[in-house]
Amino acid sequence: MDKPTHLIEYETMLLGQHRHLDRSAYILLSRIRMEGMMSIGQLSEAFGLDVSTLNRHTSALLRSGLAERIADPGGGIARKFRLTEAGERYLDSERARNINGLEKVLAGWSADDVATFAAYLKRFNTDIERLGGRPWPRPERGPQQGTGARV
Repeated sequence: MDKPTHLIEYETMLLGQHRHLDRSAYILLSRIRMEGMMSIGQLSEAFGLDVSTLNRHTSALLRSGLAERIADPGGGIARKFRLTEAGERYLDSERARNINGLEKVLAGWSADDVATFAAYLKRFNTDIERLGGRPWPRPERGPQQGTGARV
């Protein structure tokens, strides 16, 4: 292939150094917020991770009070995870922190440059999701700071 994909690989590797430590909590809570209550099996399917890995991550959410496990309101056997009020506040706070950090990094960029970059990131992510067969739910409009991404 004649495309400089190695340049993207290097930059995405560097991007990883800027992630905060609670990334798994942020991603799990974001997915539950987007989709509503989810069982461990649904989370496993959504992320392509084995149940034991998700048990470790969800146990941490439960211990920290960010999520709770409840009986399936639909009457199913599997228990479901949902965000607690503390989980909602945590997710809103982390999202605001992320947006604030991005605004600092992108301060010298024009609105058009930011929109173009966002469009390319969305295209990149949706192509990865398509190839992996695991699309991420997206709101009709982009998530706003502090409001989460509820649909």
